[in-house]
Amino acid sequence: MSYTYTTDLGAIRAVVHRYAIEAGLTEARTIDLVLAVSEVAANTVKHAKSSGSLKIWYDTREIVCQIHDEGVITDPLAGHRQPSLDALGGHGLWIVNQVCDEVELHSDESGTTIRLHMNLPGTTPGHDQVA
Repeated sequence: MSYTYTTDLGAIRAVVHRYAIEAGLTEARTIDLVLAVSEVAANTVKHAKSSGSLKIWYDTREIVCQIHDEGVITDPLAGHRQPSLDALGGHGLWIVNQVCDEVELHSDESGTTIRLHMNLPGTTPGHDQVA
């Protein structure tokens, strides 16, 4: 599924929640994924000054949410360093990296694409689902 958003993050949160439950995530992990997508989408609204697109898919091992916008992230370690408590920014991507099983970030002059991966219950990354 693919969705475009500009400012209505409530609709994006609802879509992610629905797909995460359908895929088989627990409620607690679903909340983590909704939080992560919301943080990345909020960065689109705040920094990219363009609409964003969300694509969601899942298989027997994982659910993936891909967010793309026209913004550019220049810091190659964005989200990998814990910001200080008094920092004015930088908490969102760090939180995303804490709650997701894998985060892929690609950014260049054409924009930024971030993929958020969550393993489904009973699976190990890169392996078939355990029966």
